[in-house]
Amino acid sequence: MNAAIILFPGSNRERDAIRAIEKVTGKKPSLVWHGETALPAGTDLVLLPGGFSYGDYLRCGAIAARAPVMDAVRAHAARGGLVLGICNGFQIMVEAGLLPGVLMRNANLRFVCRMQHLTVERNDTPFTSHYAKGQVIKVAIAHGEGNYEADAETIRRLEGDSRVAFRYSNARGVIGGGANPNGSTNAIAGIYSENFRVLGLMPHPENLIDPLVGGIDGRGLFEGVAGFTRAA
Repeated sequence: MNAAIILFPGSNRERDAIRAIEKVTGKKPSLVWHGETALPAGTDLVLLPGGFSYGDYLRCGAIAARAPVMDAVRAHAARGGLVLGICNGFQIMVEAGLLPGVLMRNANLRFVCRMQHLTVERNDTPFTSHYAKGQVIKVAIAHGEGNYEADAETIRRLEGDSRVAFRYSNARGVIGGGANPNGSTNAIAGIYSENFRVLGLMPHPENLIDPLVGGIDGRGLFEGVAGFTRAA
């Protein structure tokens, strides 16, 4: 799998993403500076990492979404290429028009940093084939603006098309309530594009790929992508 990780001023999770991809595939991904106008030839996966691009000025992801490289990312997505946005990467995605909706301030107006359980909504996508439908996984979250919101019609469409990727839950798989860390509508933790080739999520699967750091539940996402690109 040929992966390209986009680096913006203020990104701080790109090294975690590099390690996750390298550990699963044995191949080091390329780092692409935000000022570039093209992706490396043969790129299968573009990853927008977490962090605080441009210091989160204006709105989280708003400036990064207008970086020169994002035209190449949108073109890659339009060709059916895989794009994964994690945390700030998800925020950049919605600002860039790759996914609908918006990420707002957490409902309690506080930054939240902890381990978090999620339920896997479907396992027939390039990102989730190594999970079971309904499986509860444990990953990490670290965000102040992770509250996913959209107009009623967009939410209806996302739910009707089964484009919700993950939902916040407790360890038993009970969704929402006190298990929802940021107030997201319908406990949404991540969503897909219409063709399921673009995924944005607030939690950090790249931090849970080695038992030495608390678990391997995030590894399945990268294994799924790697398997999909090999089959393609």
